[in-house]
Amino acid sequence: MKIAVSAASGIEAVVKRELYNLGIENAPAVNGRLIFDGDLSDIEKCNLYLRSASRVLIVLKEFKAENFDELFDGIFDIDWKNYLSYDAKIVVDAKCVRSKIYAISATQSIVKKAICQKMFKQFKRSTLPETGARYKIEVSILKDYCTVSLDTSGEGLHRRGYRTLVGDAPLKENIASALIQLSVWKPSRPFVDLFCGSGTLPIEAALIAKGVPSGIGRDFDFLHWENFKNNGFEELKSKAMSSLNDVSDVKICGFDIDEKHIRLAREHAKRAGVSDMIHFQRADMRDFSTKDKRGVIISNPPYGERLEDRREIETLYRDFGKLAKGLDDWCFYTITPVTDFERLFGKKADKKRKLYNGSIECVYYSHLAEIKK
Repeated sequence: MKIAVSAASGIEAVVKRELYNLGIENAPAVNGRLIFDGDLSDIEKCNLYLRSASRVLIVLKEFKAENFDELFDGIFDIDWKNYLSYDAKIVVDAKCVRSKIYAISATQSIVKKAICQKMFKQFKRSTLPETGARYKIEVSILKDYCTVSLDTSGEGLHRRGYRTLVGDAPLKENIASALIQLSVWKPSRPFVDLFCGSGTLPIEAALIAKGVPSGIGRDFDFLHWENFKNNGFEELKSKAMSSLNDVSDVKICGFDIDEKHIRLAREHAKRAGVSDMIHFQRADMRDFSTKDKRGVIISNPPYGERLEDRREIETLYRDFGKLAKGLDDWCFYTITPVTDFERLFGKKADKKRKLYNGSIECVYYSHLAEIKK
């Protein structure tokens, strides 16, 4: 099968490295997706292990479609019985960019009609109950070129299962993992988040340190498909959980000024099975001090969604920069949409990377320790 792993803008390289670590070496990036040839075992591994990806899809067909007739014929031509059961609950998601076909709702209707017409013929039925497993069909039309994919993940891969409640301006779990992997942090170094909110960054760091697969506590759509069922996934999970890392010396801390956020972070850490690895504490960033050396601070500090007053933002970021000056052997990593962050922080970043936190365009600033330069 041709498999596509989708990734948020700015973190494709992180996902590519994760794929390489899974033994998938040839996966070129095309329009926000990393494409490779694989089989069911690769689908299982990618869904279970990929920390920074968004979804894992099977590419069913690619064809040109400048009008609805061409779209219908292209969809109808797919051998749907190889993928869908007769009682499949079919969900169609469409995206149209710079194409002659641009009406999303009409596109979804045409696609579903074509699928059903083909299934009527293949299964020799006049009705489809749609009472079975969910099959999400993704149709992406870019510059009149249509790509039809079957989403194996179901819910986005950022949904690990431990974060049922969120605080203000939450950072998605897969983005948090990517930020950590883009840093110099490793489990032998102290990890601190000074604006931890609901605890996503410290929890993801703990899961990485322990070696817990990111998808261990959740469900996936492909597990319910008749044509894909086998016992390999449970064996894969058991093998992963039998070889976890020793975390006795790992030091991870999360601080936040809001006690409500700290309570939420502790609950999420408990759900993720890493509460014994993280020290959460209500504290103002300005009061942070430590005797530890060569630590790493990764944070998603408040901005527009949490601080309405621009003066508050300026004061907070300037104080954050003052703190950094007193910890010159620590590395600071900060994600924020505040465009003059470097000026307020008081120091030019060693590295900058544009990426998105949801729909918000941000920059990830890396301020490396003096000893690392």
